[in-house]
Amino acid sequence: MLSKRTVNVFKWGRCEAFAAVYPKVPDRVLLNFSPLPSLSSPHRNRSAFPAAQGEHLHQKMSENGALPLRGKVLTVDTMNANVKKVDYAVRGPIVQRAVQIEKELKEGVKKPFEEVIKANIGDAHAMGQRPITFFRQVMALCTYPQLLDDNKFPEDAKNRARRILQSCGGNSIGAYTTSQGIDCVRHDVANYIQRRDGGIPSDPDNIYLTTGASDGIVTILKLLTAGEGRTRTGVMISIPQYPLYSASIAELGAVQINYYLNEEKCWSLDISELQRSLQAAREHCDPRVLCIINPGNPTGEPLRSFPYKTKSNYIYKGCEFHSFKKVLFEMGPEYSSKVELASFHSTSKCYMGECGFRGGYMEVINMDPEVKAQLTKLVSVRLCPPAPGQALMDLVVNSPQPGEPSYQTFIKERTDVLSALAEKAKLTEEILNTVPGISCNPVQGAMYSFPRITLPERAINEAKAKGQAPDMFYCMKLLEETGICLVPGSGFGQREGTYHFRMTILPPTDKLKIMLNKLKEFHQKFTQQYS
Repeated sequence: MLSKRTVNVFKWGRCEAFAAVYPKVPDRVLLNFSPLPSLSSPHRNRSAFPAAQGEHLHQKMSENGALPLRGKVLTVDTMNANVKKVDYAVRGPIVQRAVQIEKELKEGVKKPFEEVIKANIGDAHAMGQRPITFFRQVMALCTYPQLLDDNKFPEDAKNRARRILQSCGGNSIGAYTTSQGIDCVRHDVANYIQRRDGGIPSDPDNIYLTTGASDGIVTILKLLTAGEGRTRTGVMISIPQYPLYSASIAELGAVQINYYLNEEKCWSLDISELQRSLQAAREHCDPRVLCIINPGNPTGEPLRSFPYKTKSNYIYKGCEFHSFKKVLFEMGPEYSSKVELASFHSTSKCYMGECGFRGGYMEVINMDPEVKAQLTKLVSVRLCPPAPGQALMDLVVNSPQPGEPSYQTFIKERTDVLSALAEKAKLTEEILNTVPGISCNPVQGAMYSFPRITLPERAINEAKAKGQAPDMFYCMKLLEETGICLVPGSGFGQREGTYHFRMTILPPTDKLKIMLNKLKEFHQKFTQQYS
């Protein structure tokens, strides 16, 4: 316990203030300006401390050395340097400007458009996608269990809700869960994975429920990051990539290792490129992690020319999803018993689109038992993932089955959403490829496209003069003139000298057509203006 060097007491009427300066931290002062009752007063008056007297107190304490003059403890210079390296383009300057423009429109400011179309982020419900009825029914029942007595809800929804609630403390979804997640949900996730992979076993003890997939990814990266200098952990990520990876690598102080996807071959992955990236990285770090996003974000393409696939089952017709785990086991015990693999999934995308519930899971394979104990300890620090997100994850992996009351409605709603997305994916490709200076690969998975744009030299020079990436300059102009909010490709990474933007295909079909045609007109005007 620190000993006090000085204690200064200043009295004004019935108020007192105490300041203690500790010798081991001479540049820090502990102040208590609470309106304390006067110790000498029998009435202990609790009136507030006058502001003018407070200023006088501050001056007197500074004069007698009890309060050294000093600035902020936390400044940009003294904060964690790694945090300043973090960049997350999906919610960067363009999105911030889009929010300002929305406020301006509400205040009556005249613009050449009536609304901002946010095609920058994969937020399905915000763009009009309707929730799946069964999911919302069960969530309503879990949140307000009195509805279990209401005959308007189907029995399969009630049964799911009862089972989830019985696994929660006090039969309430408002209670903390175990840190690894609700037991019955982890068992359902394991059964889902086993069905998905054709019977390859999945152990519920290897399942960790997470706050979206992002939480699990960052947690695993924390375990993997170690070393200094040339022994520092290197993380191989695809370029273009989802900025979560580069941001997390920067925050943790790991080393980002880029491997480039082949745009000319529909964003395929060449093994030779992986080998080039790996060999180059070994000169300055210790490559320990290979990250795969499948289907790609932002490219919207399933992974090609590589034996492993993972992350999501969001694939359109003509492509088939293969999990990394399944392929790993098909390669035989030499690999399946040794290769350490962590896979992630969430409720946020696909036909669910339930981003706000923040539900997700990860499965870890071949993890050292001692490391796994550390993983469990690490997730316990945050107590548990949101219980509603865990419940929703359970419904995704344990959806209505044939013969259950909700099955037909569930299948129709899921099919309608996926069919609409496939239609919009094709529409996006077709319209963008009619625009001179824009080329768009087929969108065969996920909910994004990543078109390449050709920019005039004058536009590139003007952007650089303003200290902006050329595609940032382009996207900001697009926003200001049309209200369309996209994310520049520079926020995801791209080969030197190429420019792109990422856009979602989530807006309703009629609005998507309008958006694509406005984009077409803008690009033609922009090209003419700067040519």
